[in-house]
Amino acid sequence: MRTSALMRRRVVLAPDAFVEVTIWRVPQPIPPSAHGFKYRLAYVVAGQCVVRYDNQRGKDDHRHVGPVTTPYTFSTPEQLMADFNADIVRWNDEHGRS
Repeated sequence: MRTSALMRRRVVLAPDAFVEVTIWRVPQPIPPSAHGFKYRLAYVVAGQCVVRYDNQRGKDDHRHVGPVTTPYTFSTPEQLMADFNADIVRWNDEHGRS
C-alpha cells in the first residue's frame, strides 16, 4: 500500500480565520501511533494557530488548544474531524467569536 491523501483542504471561515486539514492513509503507523493515518488539522485566527491536532513522529496523537497540549485518542478520521470541529466551536465560544 502507498501513502494516499484522504483529505487536503483549506477553508476560510472569516477574514482573519481559516481551517487547514490534511489526512493521509499511510502504509505503516507513524511511531508511536498504532493506526494507519498521518494527520495535521489546524485552526488559525489572526495569524495564530489556536487549535491543532496532529500525530508527528515521536509524539503520538495529541492536540493543542492555545498553549496547552494534551493526548488525543484517535479512533477514525470521521471522529477526528468531529472532535476538531467541536474544539473550534468551543474555542470560538470562549473567545467571543461566532
